[in-house]
Amino acid sequence: MKKSRLAERYRVTRPDSFRLKSVDPDDCAGLQSEEKAHARLVEGVERISELQARLYAEHKWSLLLVIQAMDAAGKDSLIKHVMTGINPQGTVVEAFKQPSTEELNHDFLWRCQVKLPSNGHIGIFNRSYYEEVLVVRVHPEYLEAQHLPDKSTGKDIWKNRFKDIRNWEQYLSRNGTAVRKFFLHVSKGEQKKRFLSRLDEPDKNWKFSEADVKERAHWKQYMNAYEDMIRNTSTDAAPWYVVPANNKWFTRLVVAEAVVDALESLDPKFPVLDAKHKRELAAARRALTRQG
Repeated sequence: MKKSRLAERYRVTRPDSFRLKSVDPDDCAGLQSEEKAHARLVEGVERISELQARLYAEHKWSLLLVIQAMDAAGKDSLIKHVMTGINPQGTVVEAFKQPSTEELNHDFLWRCQVKLPSNGHIGIFNRSYYEEVLVVRVHPEYLEAQHLPDKSTGKDIWKNRFKDIRNWEQYLSRNGTAVRKFFLHVSKGEQKKRFLSRLDEPDKNWKFSEADVKERAHWKQYMNAYEDMIRNTSTDAAPWYVVPANNKWFTRLVVAEAVVDALESLDPKFPVLDAKHKRELAAARRALTRQG
């Protein structure tokens, strides 16, 4: 299968010149039919399932999917729809919320390091180590809880963290973990609409948090932080995809096709048995036949 042109459309290939405003959250790449998009999504999910089976059997590579977004952008539903039908034995989803005391007593990458997918697995980070250059940047007072030496909290802290992240992701790539990162780009207006829906519909009340509204007051700061983050950490080894997120059906399709591209780039294969193992299988067949 050729690379998805749809996914490539939103891959950040020239980070130095990237601007968040260049991606319209309402964009659907000319797709007018949600029904046709759904059929295409089903095809993509089936392909992911097929490739994941090979990935698991080969036990050589792993794939890490990092999903970042403002609240109500659709992270949870994206994971549900894109990874549906995938063998849960070979997939793990990790959600990173406010760090614990133990996590704060380690370096900022530690809590994600210990949750990386093992060989043959797909790992999904619902938020990630990128919170350390997003939430912590918007709220620098959070740094106080990280017990950092003075020399680590100066004016170059964000530049240094970007460098650390790039180096770490390059390290992961060299050691068999492919990294793909997705920023679900929802508009401020659409976020407001979804927040109101959570208030209006009893079944969604549990999703609402006052903290979400408070963070919304920092929208411009977050957009600046996201843009700077993407410009500084989108690389060939670990690219960012800035995916329009005002239409969830379209977001899911773009991400699914990007995941297919990532898995196909690894080209996983079912193991081919050597002569010894083939003889063992033949012996097992004879034994089973004799047992009746």
